Amino acid sequence: MIVDFHTHVFPNAMAEKTIQALYQAGNMKPYTDGTLDGLKRSMEQAGIDLSVVLPVMTRQGQFSGIHAFAEEINCQESRVLSFGGIHPEAEDCREEIKKLKVMGFAGIKIHPDYQKTYIDDIRYLRILDLAAEEGLIVVTHAGFDPISPDRIHASVERIEEVLRQVDSGRLVLAHIGGMYSWDAVEERLAGANVYFDLSQLPKMDGEQFRRICRKHGAGRLLFASDSPWVGQEETLRCLQEMRLTEEENRQILCENALGLLGRL
Repeated sequence: MIVDFHTHVFPNAMAEKTIQALYQAGNMKPYTDGTLDGLKRSMEQAGIDLSVVLPVMTRQGQFSGIHAFAEEINCQESRVLSFGGIHPEAEDCREEIKKLKVMGFAGIKIHPDYQKTYIDDIRYLRILDLAAEEGLIVVTHAGFDPISPDRIHASVERIEEVLRQVDSGRLVLAHIGGMYSWDAVEERLAGANVYFDLSQLPKMDGEQFRRICRKHGAGRLLFASDSPWVGQEETLRCLQEMRLTEEENRQILCENALGLLGRL
């Protein structure tokens, strides 16, 4: 079984416009059309059994709309699981997190760059604490993002501060701990009590990935692609080329994700 822990889809009515806008903003060429059907076609081609969709709230007013679409996915799909989202400017983040729990979401996505808030901001720390109380996974973007090229809102240094202050046992740092900050990740975050997802793996040096894998432990790594911005098939092929052990691959491809999701 293979679980992709980091994908994105958009409602059909807005997928084309959203994909085009993001492509122009970050020069990111998409591998699918950004729709749910496009993701499912990609999964079929790559042999992915379960994809986790991570919605991003760019403003507080999106709460109802985003979660209506996410709930629709979770009600209708057996091989695609959507997380919820939250914005740091939520008027009552405790109430919103409780709502997400009641709605059945397994986790929450935050994105410091799109939400224009540093990861160690007190509002994010409160979200992380409340999510931990409810047993919810939190996935956060980490490192560089082309939407904010001059300001990294989730730098390794700020993530270190977060890890000093919150329960990080169900926290997932996207992009192998910090996009394009992998020297600092290897030195300062590898081995910490936090998960790394492997989204954007094809952009990383293979030798460095293997060092991070061994230092951090394969038991804290989650296969992930960042579809539609990276191909699922391409990411899987890249992992296969890393020459990890059978046990390490099994942990990364499914066991860690299923354990975190409570599906083992």
